[in-house]
Amino acid sequence: MAAIQELRCVVGGCRFAPGEQDYACPHHGELGTLDVVYDYAALRASLDRDAISAGQTANHWRYLPLLPLACDSQLPPQAVGWTPLYHAPRLAEKLGARHVWVKDEGLNPTGSLKDRASSLVVARALQAGIEVVATASTGNAAAALAGLGAGLEQIATVIFVPRDAPPAKIAQPLVYGAQVFLVDGSYDDAYELCTRACAAFGWYSRNTGVNPFTTEGKKTVALEIAEQMGWRAPDVVAVSVGDGSIISGIYKGFFDLLQLGWIEKMPRLLGVQAAGSAALADAWRAGLAPSAITRRVVNTIADSIAAELPRDRSKALRAVRETQGAFVTVSDAHILKAIPLLGKLCGVFAEPAAAAATAGVEQALAKGIIDRDSDICIVSTGNGLKDIARVRQSVASARSLPADVDVALGRLEGIGLL
Repeated sequence: MAAIQELRCVVGGCRFAPGEQDYACPHHGELGTLDVVYDYAALRASLDRDAISAGQTANHWRYLPLLPLACDSQLPPQAVGWTPLYHAPRLAEKLGARHVWVKDEGLNPTGSLKDRASSLVVARALQAGIEVVATASTGNAAAALAGLGAGLEQIATVIFVPRDAPPAKIAQPLVYGAQVFLVDGSYDDAYELCTRACAAFGWYSRNTGVNPFTTEGKKTVALEIAEQMGWRAPDVVAVSVGDGSIISGIYKGFFDLLQLGWIEKMPRLLGVQAAGSAALADAWRAGLAPSAITRRVVNTIADSIAAELPRDRSKALRAVRETQGAFVTVSDAHILKAIPLLGKLCGVFAEPAAAAATAGVEQALAKGIIDRDSDICIVSTGNGLKDIARVRQSVASARSLPADVDVALGRLEGIGLL
């Protein structure tokens, strides 16, 4: 197990011994999300990045020595992580950039990056003998927790999902055997109900932001990007942002690598929000503190990044500000346009929230927020099968409709192929 030095509040710097706090700082409440701080000197002395690269573990447990788990921990059996990182020259040319890479997180076991956080939370639950783990979600975290808990007799999973979540995202946790509660309300309503239920019944909360170990799971995508690029950080990493937990995890992964001396710089982080759910982008532009962000109505097709009150707002704003990054917002129409763009130009099938990152890079390049000579990595966070209705809408708007044809071969003559 990585040598945990302490848990530290991101707002007030309050320090806690390992195991002293399960969730957020008791002095600063939900804003005071905790960082897992390691003994980096001990890790530098004991770990060799080249040995990790030479290993045979083709999933994110290859980084077990950099995670807050005992090395002999029981781990979920699913192979999470080590997703492909594609060099995408055609996409780069279309966007007007020199080099673009796409990290395809839709190829995780349940189809999203959220598997990384859930696998670590489930492993910690197994280590601690916890019997029930719960989460609120618009769908991806729900599927991830249910899928990573599936097949484990020791753990039951409980899911709170808005009733209007995409059908596939409700079906997935049911298939995996979770107890699913449909909430008449928004994601934020589901989050608050889940929080109350965990407190009342003693369940372990996997909820974004409040559980510091979700960040540790999500940071493994950054560790992979660095390793897959020859242990270097790209100039820019772009990712869609809702609650803020994924961009926080990416920041933490690169931060850990920098402390170890395994990379030479932090990348600039570009957070992309839907225009209809842009609390963090608005706060960043206005120079506001996380405490100034309040809950508000959201409206976007990108359900995975629809958050009335971003729960990991303290870490998310820090991630962008400390890397001299930026937030941009994109319209739903721009998001839909990016889905077939990703598919056609680099073969990645993205749900709306995942495609938002590509739309954001296009905008950031056009506005000069990103230098066109930068090495840019786009993290595509979830698979298009998560929301087929919106994917069909995207190809219809792009006029990429199937062509009708009868059984006669002659009907194909004269049809031009692009």
